[in-house]
Amino acid sequence: MTPPRIAPLEGIRVLELGNYIAAPTAGRLLADFGAEVIKVERPGTGDELRNWRLHKGDTSMLYRTINRNKKSVVLDLRTEAGKEAVLKLAAKSDILLENFRPGTLEKWGLGPEVLNAANPELIITRISAFGQTGPLSERPGFAAVAEAYGGFRNLVGDPDRPPVRVGVSIGDSIAGLYAAFGSMMSLYQREARRRDSSGTVPLTERIIDVALNEAMFSMMESLIPDYQAYGVDRQRVGGRMEGIAPSNAYICRDGASIVVAGNGDSIYQRYMQTIGRPDLAEDPALQSNAGRWDRREELDQAIGAWTAELDAADALAALDAAGVPAGPIYTAADISTDSQYAARNMVQKFDVSTGQEVLPGVGFPGIVPVIGSESLPIRNLGPDLGENTAEILSGLLGMDRAEINAATGREEALRA
Repeated sequence: MTPPRIAPLEGIRVLELGNYIAAPTAGRLLADFGAEVIKVERPGTGDELRNWRLHKGDTSMLYRTINRNKKSVVLDLRTEAGKEAVLKLAAKSDILLENFRPGTLEKWGLGPEVLNAANPELIITRISAFGQTGPLSERPGFAAVAEAYGGFRNLVGDPDRPPVRVGVSIGDSIAGLYAAFGSMMSLYQREARRRDSSGTVPLTERIIDVALNEAMFSMMESLIPDYQAYGVDRQRVGGRMEGIAPSNAYICRDGASIVVAGNGDSIYQRYMQTIGRPDLAEDPALQSNAGRWDRREELDQAIGAWTAELDAADALAALDAAGVPAGPIYTAADISTDSQYAARNMVQKFDVSTGQEVLPGVGFPGIVPVIGSESLPIRNLGPDLGENTAEILSGLLGMDRAEINAATGREEALRA
């Protein structure tokens, strides 16, 4: 018997006007759980993400990953026919996602008031560098800039070196998470109003305004209250976490590195016994995090001396036996063969065409969070450019060939 398809958002339609990573991440999250996400792309090039980290063909694995489970429709928003098609799609959608520079939709004649006239229940989720209001609202900016404005970049790296960036677009991805959450929150409010017959939600409450810098700022824990209450200005501490010790990465005899988080008071006792340093376990000054943080260099030297005498597997086995949280620092190769990821279907394989050849069994990250015992299956990878144009414009909107040509810019191309 085929198990039932788990799709909590089935029946919800999302119109995605965004590109790059932030809005498409929100769209991916909604699509993963059953929403129909219609991604609108420009003629010819489509979303610029198609060319980011492109190794072969015309569509990157990055695009395939972030735009999975969606449909691609080509529309030329420079034409009146293209804009009209967007409004018709908005009228049939529940949520609209966009991450253009503030004022862009309005410049195209597709601002919130116009969209609201087309669909008085539409949820409009907007992602931008600094939000839709405020003195910096009109300034362009990618996640790298927002991470710096949000206080995040200042804390990443070693104290004697300039700040560094983490190896993924974390600011965009976190903003995408907030956009998906905000969209679902507004959708719930809309459905609650329908149930109790209290009327529609006002447009102002259906505009979800996500700023990249604020998304990062919200992740900064007690950065601001610690500063304003105590004058504590947190700085970079390398692989450690401010005020928490011992917690760091250590090099083992075989050259591999492991991470050990032995900062809990009771865990610390077991940790020091395991590395053969009962003196550090019993030291009265090291019974609290504050004391251990003051002597973090001494503790790290002791732990590093222990790991240097063991291969990573042996060090991890000893720590695991003592109940000390620890683990290897994985590479892509490690994740690809890991039994835990495999058990939860977190690396799902597809044959991928580059246009010149088919690459068999390429692994893609699974769907999070898990419902049931393992990741839901990915329905399809990010689509080819315009793959679903005819299906959506003809099937959903009832447009004929001439109207489709006008809306997609083909009519202009034929004239040129």
